[in-house]
Amino acid sequence: MISSGINAEYGGAYEVARAHFTPEDGSPLPFSTKVALAAMGGTLGILAGNPADVVNVRMQNDMRLPVAQRVGYRHVFHGLYTIVRVEGLTALYRGLQANIPRSILINIGQVACYDQAKQAVLGLGIQDGIGVHFLSSFIAGTMATTLTQPVDVVKTRLMQGTQYNSIAQVVVATAKEGPMAFYKGFIPAWIRLSPQTILTWVFLERLRIIFPPK
Repeated sequence: MISSGINAEYGGAYEVARAHFTPEDGSPLPFSTKVALAAMGGTLGILAGNPADVVNVRMQNDMRLPVAQRVGYRHVFHGLYTIVRVEGLTALYRGLQANIPRSILINIGQVACYDQAKQAVLGLGIQDGIGVHFLSSFIAGTMATTLTQPVDVVKTRLMQGTQYNSIAQVVVATAKEGPMAFYKGFIPAWIRLSPQTILTWVFLERLRIIFPPK
């Protein structure tokens, strides 16, 4: 998904804000502050990325329909044009109510939890290095998946069509299937998100070493 992953809006906004709020003595920020900064980055990111996320979901769903019922999106720009032409500009922001909390949660999991996990691991006396980065990012990827999967299920169902008019309708319909319905697809989501999180942070930490912040 466009909003899943550490992108420029999410991680970039967090890094800039963290650098601004870090005390002059270099002491770590409280976890609550990290969560607040990550939430801000997630909100900014999804406001920019929601239209692309809608098109992504629609194109994937379209391929699952019988041939006679398919819209036949040719590419992302054709998807944007078709959705706006048929349903109006506001259709590109379907699911935003669910996407904002989802984006906030995934950023808290991937960014704030990584920051906190790394601080905790280093606090055990373990030398900073790729092992610390791997373990911290593994924890972050798992936390991100756990936090976001229920919201992701609701968001995807809301975006797939017009049968739901509100988040409440989706939540009620999903709850009728049982509480574990909110965690449908957890393992595939974890398999996708955790390696992505690990690779991103491992490479980012290497870049920090090569190009240290001034």
